[in-house]
Amino acid sequence: MTATATTTPPPAAPRVSGGKGGRTRLSFPMILLVIAGALVALSAVRVITGADDITSSGLISASLALAVPIGLAGLGGLWAERAGVVNIGLEGMMILGTFFGAWAGWQTDPWIGVLAGVLGGMFGGLLHAIATVTFGVDHIISGIAINILALGITTYFAKLWFNSGEAAAKGGSPKQSPPSDDIATVTLPGLSGFFESVEKHEWFFVSDVAGILGGLVTDVSLLTIVAILLFFGTFAVLWKTGFGLRLRSCGENPIAAESLGVNVYKYKYIAVIISGGMAGLGGAFLSLVTSHIYNEGQTGGRGYIGLAAMIFGNWRPGGLAMGAGLFGYADALQLRNGGQSVHALLLLLVVILVGLTIWKYYRKAFVPATVSAVIAAAVLVWYLGTDTVPTEFVTATPYIVTLLVLSLSAQRLRMPKADGMRYRKGQGK
Repeated sequence: MTATATTTPPPAAPRVSGGKGGRTRLSFPMILLVIAGALVALSAVRVITGADDITSSGLISASLALAVPIGLAGLGGLWAERAGVVNIGLEGMMILGTFFGAWAGWQTDPWIGVLAGVLGGMFGGLLHAIATVTFGVDHIISGIAINILALGITTYFAKLWFNSGEAAAKGGSPKQSPPSDDIATVTLPGLSGFFESVEKHEWFFVSDVAGILGGLVTDVSLLTIVAILLFFGTFAVLWKTGFGLRLRSCGENPIAAESLGVNVYKYKYIAVIISGGMAGLGGAFLSLVTSHIYNEGQTGGRGYIGLAAMIFGNWRPGGLAMGAGLFGYADALQLRNGGQSVHALLLLLVVILVGLTIWKYYRKAFVPATVSAVIAAAVLVWYLGTDTVPTEFVTATPYIVTLLVLSLSAQRLRMPKADGMRYRKGQGK
């Protein structure tokens, strides 16, 4: 241990003053207007470019499946950070969820695998809570350590459990588990057929809406429905109950919460353990629904993308769901041979950048406006001079979208005021 590590603790939670801070949240009608505008823009791009896949039911169905683990990881981050604990360890907790979910799933029942994945993630959350809440370890350092530890644990046990005996006979290897049974899916037959028939007409806007809705009601995993319910449940618990108010107070002003009789340690522990369980569920989704097996490196950074989706959503479930959907859509594009589709969306990016340029000039932010205009011109030249985009760019689409979204939304974000701060009982006296 160095002298710095032993003598310089993380900063303590400050005495946070009141005040609203941040920016005004969008109203529900405004959100609907934004969504409608995005759909019109997508429909226009489809008609102009002929890239019919960008609003197809197949792409939307894939996007939903890819958005769920990202959304669950982000939901885990939301629980922890609303209680004032930064959880960079979401990636590691997802890894534990993928491994233990697949391990239990192939031997017994996939739903038991789901439970095992949740418990694996909760174990990671417990370790993070012990390190950060009890011992005051820096939240970032603890999270990185959990990511490394989870990778090491799963690599070791995969070689031990999947490479011999019955597991090896059923297709297991040092980096892969035997396959598990499917989790049932549901389809609304009447609506699914109707939306499919409307989509085939390729009408402007109407067929695009039908394609999107068709993808949302066709072959939907039961675990996807559980994940959607967890979003509504999280909002109800954290914003509509006394328990949620006390938990959020620990992330805003733990000293004031303590003065009102809230056991801050207890609520932080609960939040971080639930956070791990959500991330573990996202990992179990990957190994039990997306692929039916555990693969080394299966999470592919989705824990970090989930954290980015949570930040984009301004630490609220609704915004998080939109962010996860956006990242899932970008991921689905690159998996479905999306060179033509991504090329078509360059035109949409030009429109967005032009709108941003106009808005920045109106706000007298001339430097960002000029930068946006230059980028818009460059993207337009790229679009007009090519018919497709390189495979490498298509593969990097989810991560490029992550960077763009965070950079464009940074100015409206407002994190919990005591997020990441070390808390010690009685420090306000």
